[in-house]
Amino acid sequence: MPDPISWQLALPYLVAALVFGYLLGSIPFGLLITRAAGLGDVRKIGSGNIGATNVLRTGNKKLAALTLLLDALKGTAAVLIAGLYGPDQAFVAGLGAFLGHLFPVWLGFRGGKGVATYLGVLIAVAWQAALVFAVAWLAVAYLTRYSSLAALVSAVAVPVALYLLGHVQAAELFVLMSVIVFVKHRANIARLVAGTESRIGAKG
Repeated sequence: MPDPISWQLALPYLVAALVFGYLLGSIPFGLLITRAAGLGDVRKIGSGNIGATNVLRTGNKKLAALTLLLDALKGTAAVLIAGLYGPDQAFVAGLGAFLGHLFPVWLGFRGGKGVATYLGVLIAVAWQAALVFAVAWLAVAYLTRYSSLAALVSAVAVPVALYLLGHVQAAELFVLMSVIVFVKHRANIARLVAGTESRIGAKG
């Protein structure tokens, strides 16, 4: 059983890692990039989200790719920087970055779906599992043209892959993150069932 004194000493560092990750993750790159490009507020088109899939609905593939890259990198950076102080701090910062993207304080806690940041955290935690995510996402997206379905299938595959790779603590973290991904995609799930979900490349 963990020593309560050691946890009391570690708690401030864990809180600092969570706050650091949250602030980094809350940077709304999709919104900033589309505004800088003169495309207005990306929240007013398509799904209303600030992520790469909705940026793609502006018709600008380069901006969507840049959004995807930056949203992923903020998750990777959070884990790597906090990881300099310990593995627990790394995990907590990664969770913070993910939550920051979902609930950015700057946008009234209304952010994106978190898939790119989820992947960015995963890259820093276990790159082999990130490859599993990428293969699953690309396969489902290619076959169905549904970004949301691809994300959901990948979110199921990742904790399993982490567990099989021996990353048990990481698997537990990503079970939580995958559940949150499903909650954030509940409207997409309803549209998938109804057959009204937008396909990749469809403009808002």
